[in-house]
Amino acid sequence: MSKFNIKILAHRGFWKEETEKNTKIAFERAFNSGFGIETDLRDIKGEIVISHNMPQGREMEFEDLLKLLDGRDLTLALNIKADGMADEIKRLLEKYKVSNYFTFDMSIPEMVYQHKTGLKLFTGQSDIMPHPIMLDNATGVWLDSFYSDWFGEKEIKNILNQDKEVCIVSPDLHKREYKKVWNIYRNINGIMLCTDYPMEAKEFFNVKN
Repeated sequence: MSKFNIKILAHRGFWKEETEKNTKIAFERAFNSGFGIETDLRDIKGEIVISHNMPQGREMEFEDLLKLLDGRDLTLALNIKADGMADEIKRLLEKYKVSNYFTFDMSIPEMVYQHKTGLKLFTGQSDIMPHPIMLDNATGVWLDSFYSDWFGEKEIKNILNQDKEVCIVSPDLHKREYKKVWNIYRNINGIMLCTDYPMEAKEFFNVKN
């Protein structure tokens, strides 16, 4: 668990304009501010790239992101957008000695394979998937709320009590009000929060880094 009450992950990097999402400048800004990140991985022409949508061939390579991290112990939440990348993801993570990461949001067959390869994976739990798949094999839970703020302190602590990590998807990612539910997290130790407003979260939770 973090020595802080909460770890903040910048969603697609610490961007200030929509066009900066999943770009080098957003990742640099996040890392230099002490934030971990969430980002999206796809493959094209044998390379793993950073891209939320189908890649066109001009995207930043995953390896360049790892170089940018430069050994800093900041969390990488890797949203797996395509199957078949596990071996290369693991190779690159090991090459750059990155151990503070987790993969999530992959297909079930890919999840099974990633578990076999030894990658650290999070399963998902949300208002549309209330029962997390392969929880016993997962390092943690990606806790989401697509349509409503359905979970609270009880549900979060239930996951933590099973010796699982928790990364909460802030309601702001779904264009909903978020300050009210942020208040719920103040007294829960060892959680992560993925948000589009990392600096605001840092001030709200009084995170020192």
